[in-house]
Amino acid sequence: MLSQRSTIGLYSDPASADSHRVRLVLAEKGIAVEVVEIAPDGPQPEDLADLNPYAETPTLVDRDLALYDPRVICEYLDERFPHPPLMPIDPVSRAKAKLVISRVERDWYRLLSHLEKTENRGKPAVRRELAEGLAASADVFAAGTPFFLSDEITMMDCTLAPLLWRLTHYGVELPPEAETIQEYAARLFEREPFQASLTATEQAMRQGG
Repeated sequence: MLSQRSTIGLYSDPASADSHRVRLVLAEKGIAVEVVEIAPDGPQPEDLADLNPYAETPTLVDRDLALYDPRVICEYLDERFPHPPLMPIDPVSRAKAKLVISRVERDWYRLLSHLEKTENRGKPAVRRELAEGLAASADVFAAGTPFFLSDEITMMDCTLAPLLWRLTHYGVELPPEAETIQEYAARLFEREPFQASLTATEQAMRQGG
């Protein structure tokens, strides 16, 4: 349970990509936060069901406000703490960025969620579909910018990075033609905020743990 409501608190699954993307946004913005880790099969805090009708992670608490959808949480944090901005200011660019994030969620996070479930990890078809879907977008990652279609870190990167971090852990092997994605991922993983966003569980994903 969160110790107090005067600071921002986050109920977070230490292994979930959805929780990770929220932690990454918090780290990129340097927001002080109290994180309570909740394993899916572990005990649940008494107040989580009161804060979130689905009693799930991630759930963000900011004083009297409780938010529980990862995209809603991330957008709220970007508006609540506008510097540095992670979403474009102009409506057209902002809408395009939201559309990219929506596609990442629908096309790639959907497959990742299958792999995060133990009973589905052995299904090669899911891993193959995710690898092929990423590889088909390799040209977009080779746009000549250090981040995804941008010279600065954005919410799109904060959505992609947790997914890319988990590929090897779940046995998703990108083909050689996806080298630009590997290079892009390496740039994200080297960033100090990304390293700060990792839980011990997530660190072990890349250490054979």
